[in-house]
Amino acid sequence: MTDNAGIVSMECYFPNLYVSQDEFEAYNNVSKGKYTIGLGQKEMAFVTDREDICSISLTVLSRLMEKNMKAGIINNYDDIGWICVATETIMDHSKSISSMLMQLFESNGNTSIEGIDVKHACYAGTFALFSAFDRVSSK
Repeated sequence: MTDNAGIVSMECYFPNLYVSQDEFEAYNNVSKGKYTIGLGQKEMAFVTDREDICSISLTVLSRLMEKNMKAGIINNYDDIGWICVATETIMDHSKSISSMLMQLFESNGNTSIEGIDVKHACYAGTFALFSAFDRVSSK
């Protein structure tokens, strides 16, 4: 078991396109404040038909790897042996996100990596975090 395990880095991606929630309330003919006050949203981002969960994930992973290599947290793609991709929902259940991400590792010389996808509303991220903790603490 390692004594110095933890979250050392995170990366996010937000699409450039968004709709004002004030305008969306009016468009949907719902009470004023349903989205802005009830959900606390000012804007809701969305992607075009040229992006999907896999392209977004590739962008995020690429940025995360680059950032961590520059910071000296990891040396290269061989330092990664396992990934767990968590999402609340996915439109196309036939795509394995982690399998798509493997192409980034393979193109950088790492062909020995395990990956899983977790698709579950509200719990996927928590499951991925607990799974990562279990993997690190059990060695």
